[in-house]
Amino acid sequence: MLNFTFNEMRPGVFPALRSGGHDAIKISNEKPPLLSKKRLILVLVTLLSLESFSQIIIQDKKPFSNLRKRKIAVVADTVRIDSFSVIPKTFLIEGFSDSTYFLDNVNALLTRKVIPPIDSVTIVYRVFPYKLNSVVQRLNYDSVSYKFYAKPFEFGGNDQQIARGLFDFGNLQYNGSIDRGVSFGNSQDAVVNSNLNLTLQGMLGDSIEIRAAITDNNLPIQPDGTTQQLNEFDQVFLQFRKRTWQLNLGDIDIRQNTSYFLNFYKRLQGISFETKNNIGRNSSSKSLVSGSIAKGKFTRNIFQGLEGNQGPYRLTGANNEFFFIILAGTERVFIDGELLQRGEDQDYVINYNTAEVTFTPRRMITKDSRIQVEFEYADRNFLNANLYVSQEFDLNNKLKLFVGAFNNSDAKNSQINQTLDDNQKQFLANLGDSIQNALYPSAIIDTAFDAGKILYEKIYYNPGTGIDSFYQYSTDPLVAKYNLAFTDLGEGRGNYIPDFNGANGKVYKFIMPVAGVKQGRYEPVIILVTPKKQQLMTVGADYKISNNTLLKAELAMSNYDANTFSAKDNGDDIGIATKLRFANSALLRSS
Repeated sequence: MLNFTFNEMRPGVFPALRSGGHDAIKISNEKPPLLSKKRLILVLVTLLSLESFSQIIIQDKKPFSNLRKRKIAVVADTVRIDSFSVIPKTFLIEGFSDSTYFLDNVNALLTRKVIPPIDSVTIVYRVFPYKLNSVVQRLNYDSVSYKFYAKPFEFGGNDQQIARGLFDFGNLQYNGSIDRGVSFGNSQDAVVNSNLNLTLQGMLGDSIEIRAAITDNNLPIQPDGTTQQLNEFDQVFLQFRKRTWQLNLGDIDIRQNTSYFLNFYKRLQGISFETKNNIGRNSSSKSLVSGSIAKGKFTRNIFQGLEGNQGPYRLTGANNEFFFIILAGTERVFIDGELLQRGEDQDYVINYNTAEVTFTPRRMITKDSRIQVEFEYADRNFLNANLYVSQEFDLNNKLKLFVGAFNNSDAKNSQINQTLDDNQKQFLANLGDSIQNALYPSAIIDTAFDAGKILYEKIYYNPGTGIDSFYQYSTDPLVAKYNLAFTDLGEGRGNYIPDFNGANGKVYKFIMPVAGVKQGRYEPVIILVTPKKQQLMTVGADYKISNNTLLKAELAMSNYDANTFSAKDNGDDIGIATKLRFANSALLRSS
């Protein structure tokens, strides 16, 4: 067994080896075996290396000090003294007052206010372990600028994109304009006006032709009816066409004049599909299907002209409305059965906003002139839907067969401008088809008396004329309880006339009938518009007997319900009509 005793050991110094010495290595004589000299040297070197390594670790664990003391040269007014931020109130220049310099603690910038007479100074300060306003970023842009998964789009990156502009429709030809404007005045706020005009034309693929016209203006007016051609303010039209079919979307016009009974022109918003096919060498077929929402309601006014009066003549709606807007371009004006042309240099002009027609000197109006005006006007009391289907066959240029079906109906449960309560619906249900009597009382009890209101009292009176009560204007808060709305029904159809008594508003007074004949034209009622349904189906044939002889035959059946709220008077809704025509034309020659 070996016993080692170390009396002194210094780093990096090997102690002397002495046998038998007490201050070096002491070997007992308990076990006679002795280690070899090589093994002893190896053990001593290992122990000495461990001790030196432990001393190095201890030196590395010295605490970090943020105190800085250095000497800097006086070469510039401003100098950066450190890469870290300086702790406030720890900086000083030995031998100088703090009034002679300025220190930016965050950026560690020293600015001298007074230049010292020496070439260097000694500064003492403490620092934070970091810079307070250092830029921190996860990645540098330069390191990822060329490593995108997809290259971002850059408008105007080449000359071709610049030439195409903001809108790129590929191979389609397009033109138009976009306008933006701001208008303001001394008595109005700023208003933004905008309009868009865009037309497209081209081919989709190699066989489908597309045409589009989009016009959008925020001007709440219609075009003037003083010219023969009109330009629409708001229109969206999209057409797809191939060799045998055509699809129209948006604002479409449907005009059908093949049939005698099913002859109409309507402006609609919807879709139409038309196809033409050859079914033989000299035979063809034509189909048309359309579904849409009507822009307006069709009506016809027939009246006699006044001697020497060119107008304006005021038009009325289908329910005797006076205030409505005519849809531009839908009117057809006839005098004695002859169709007239619109224009200041033609036969007539029309104001679509006031529904007035004025005739030019080319057409002098007399008391014998029979005037007929057909038009569509904006009527949004109910949602109105249209469905039209037609099929035509042309066989050998001699026989033409056609069939058509048309449906125009109001959705009675989809009310728009006119809102009906349960009492009004029941009133219409009991009315039947007598829609001329759809006059609902407008008297509303108003208990909140106000001297500025026009209120009426109800007076009961029955002198044998069948009238048990009437309304009279009153300012007495005890009896003036009724708020009335009067409607102009025409001369001789009402019991009230205007009373100009100086009140702050329009006042009407009651006039007693004479011999059962009403003496006024106003009544305290409102006109209720009934939902209607119109259906028509027609079948016809044209046979060309010879070049000068033609035979036409047509059969039609219609279904018209003037009030779909009521099942009353429905027995006369269906009608049947036929027409047979034989035409022969011959050239008359003088003898």
